[in-house]
Amino acid sequence: MERIPSFSVDHNLLFPGLYVSRKDERNGVAVTTFDLRLTSPNREPVMNTGSMHTIEHIGATYLRNSPRAADVIYFGPMGCRTGFYLVMFGDLGSEDVLSLVRDTFSFIADFEGDIPGATMSECGNCTDQDLASAKKYAAGYLRDLGLGRFDYPTA
Repeated sequence: MERIPSFSVDHNLLFPGLYVSRKDERNGVAVTTFDLRLTSPNREPVMNTGSMHTIEHIGATYLRNSPRAADVIYFGPMGCRTGFYLVMFGDLGSEDVLSLVRDTFSFIADFEGDIPGATMSECGNCTDQDLASAKKYAAGYLRDLGLGRFDYPTA
């Protein structure tokens, strides 16, 4: 089988940031996948599932209610538990979504109240939530976004 491009990124050189993971086009419709990397792979502990699950619920709710909701296709966790994918319509760069990502993670960092969609009728694993930790990760990611890491590192 052919090696997929995301496995070609040297994760030993990767730090938290906002990266274009891939761009696709089909029938004239462009789609951009962003790598929202919250932790340094292979150097920091991975996020716990409760934190990731909470970020997913709050982040997806915010994004689908934002002024750019029609452009959002998907927001969800990476299997390696070091970040999230944001998939959007358009041929976009990191700078095109930076304010949206900042707004999303500011919303998560400041969130108070009941986690959206975290009831038994709304979620298949509603008890695996960790709001306090999710808020800390969101605040840390906001600080890391200020470092301007928008291009995958090269060896």
